[in-house]
Amino acid sequence: MGSEVLNLRLSTGITVPCLVQGDVDAKPLVLLHAWGESRRSFDRLVPRLTSFRVYAPDLRGQGDADKPPEGYSLAEQAEDAAAILDAVDVDRAFVLGSSSGGYVAQQLAIQYPDRVAALVLAGSPLSLRARPSFAKDIDRLEDPIDEDWVRTSLSWFPLLHAVPTWFIEDRVHDGIRMPAHAWKRILDGLCTATPPTEAGTILAPTLILWGAHDSVLPRRHQEALAARIPDAVLKVYPGVGHLVLWECPDQVAEDATAFLGSVG
Repeated sequence: MGSEVLNLRLSTGITVPCLVQGDVDAKPLVLLHAWGESRRSFDRLVPRLTSFRVYAPDLRGQGDADKPPEGYSLAEQAEDAAAILDAVDVDRAFVLGSSSGGYVAQQLAIQYPDRVAALVLAGSPLSLRARPSFAKDIDRLEDPIDEDWVRTSLSWFPLLHAVPTWFIEDRVHDGIRMPAHAWKRILDGLCTATPPTEAGTILAPTLILWGAHDSVLPRRHQEALAARIPDAVLKVYPGVGHLVLWECPDQVAEDATAFLGSVG
């Protein structure tokens, strides 16, 4: 099972790198990372997704992707995701989104329903209309991004399980590489958008994974999200915080593999 990183020139006008791993005949699974991260946030998950042909791109403004001044609305972020599918010649795929990446995944399923075979939403919001308490910190950011600020920002999402030091350092590196305009405009794009499940109905089979100690997303919102998606499955992880992907990638891989296998 080989892997490679492709530089994809998208129809939306940007170039993004995309990790591709898995058997060419396996079912395609696209991984959408959270705001402030990169495809490398899936480094502990991808080796466990052996049943799929995995595509893990860096998204606009983040990682090694292009960082243009514009194009960060939620609809445009979903358009980029659809363009990534076009660039790798995949008509329809499973999509797994982590945190705000799951918000983009929801929008993709609304905007391009024929492209999404099923969704896995890991710590994904119902709505981001209410700007988070740390938004004022983002508004004050200037280039170059301060490493100490990035480290402090990680405390916004407390971890209840041990996470390898190398993984945390990689996320700090992700944050430093993002210019201030990307930090600001991605958040603005998320917070000013109509929540996807208010804009339409997600018809793709959906698994929602949520940490019971998530201090960012309340349980009632996850239950409402599940209620808005026909036949969605909500699985609660006891003793886990907001960053489900960081804390228990093995469980995420196991549950995603079982669910996506069941919907086929």
